[in-house]
Amino acid sequence: MVGLCLLLIPVAFAIAAPLCAVLIAMGHRLRTFDGGGVAGQIKEAPRRVPNTGGIAIFVAIVGPLLGVILLAALAPQVFPAGALGTLAYVPQKADLAFVLLGSLLLLHVMGVIDDRKPLPAWPKLVLQVLPAIAVPLLTDTRLLTVLDGHVGGPWLSIVITAMWFVVVTNAINFLDNMDGLSAGLGAIAAGSMLIITLEKSQWLVAGCLALLIGACLGFLLFNAPRRSGARMFMGDSGSLVLGFLLAFAAVRITYFDPATPQGSHAHAVLMPIVVLAVPLYDCTVITLVRMWNGKSPLVGDLNHASHRLVRRGLSRAHAVYVLWGCGILTGAAGYALTRCDAIVAAAIGVGVVALLGLLAAAEYASRDAMAATLPRSTGGHS
Repeated sequence: MVGLCLLLIPVAFAIAAPLCAVLIAMGHRLRTFDGGGVAGQIKEAPRRVPNTGGIAIFVAIVGPLLGVILLAALAPQVFPAGALGTLAYVPQKADLAFVLLGSLLLLHVMGVIDDRKPLPAWPKLVLQVLPAIAVPLLTDTRLLTVLDGHVGGPWLSIVITAMWFVVVTNAINFLDNMDGLSAGLGAIAAGSMLIITLEKSQWLVAGCLALLIGACLGFLLFNAPRRSGARMFMGDSGSLVLGFLLAFAAVRITYFDPATPQGSHAHAVLMPIVVLAVPLYDCTVITLVRMWNGKSPLVGDLNHASHRLVRRGLSRAHAVYVLWGCGILTGAAGYALTRCDAIVAAAIGVGVVALLGLLAAAEYASRDAMAATLPRSTGGHS
């Protein structure tokens, strides 16, 4: 099953890459370019770049996942006994998978509409909340279920899980502001989580993460930082899907087992926060800055971590590479949390906080740099 899950990476890549090429050609013909935002939003001068890459990402993830589920449910006799025979477990997760697929579909459709004609911020937030509540309400996908017995039922864990979905979804969406940033960090975070799920034999989550990685890599062929600029943006139709799927995987992963010798490693539950530390850091800072300036935290501007690094003198590509590097370090740290004792876990926590502190210091070290204006050729959506 490990090999089969890993095989989904090139499968998703093989779907996303050519589909992106087709969508680019169609985008120039149909003029599906990124446009202006909602009232009050600050964006860079639009480029003649199609923002329909999210369609390729969605198809590359949902298509194979749906195919595996339906094939395992309708024709289990196709799979002989042995390694492939373990796919018999897939129908047991069919209800969970279809709730996830429905949630991704809703977010994707909303994103497609928003990419063509920007929707107001609050209606978009309401539509994000619906699947965020549906998943913990309709399935056993919940955080901190240990609280259920102390508060008279699962309502608190449902609320906390829904908040997690909304925060992570928007954190990845906010990162879609510079070429390659959101897809790159999404793939890095998914890679860290994929290792855990393969070790824990959580095949549904592992398959989703493998498909996410392959879809992002296929998209990055046309969106990675380069001098000529990106040939395609993912738009909200892609970033919302990536964010929600990462949030889902983070909730579903079994980080430690009390029955094992490592069962005392309760700090492992902090793994998703560490793995997603860079997106969560950017989301937190940009939200606080916007509220401090009396603006809605849901209306985009050019004060993200990537923009601030550029104002410190980095090129756009180097700013993205720096954030990718931070993502790799936090991803490795998050994985280490599942395998270390409490003392090492504390050291890892201090290291991650120090890393984010250095990043913040690099962003805000100079008022003159912060006051400088950005060149007008930046990629990205929000």
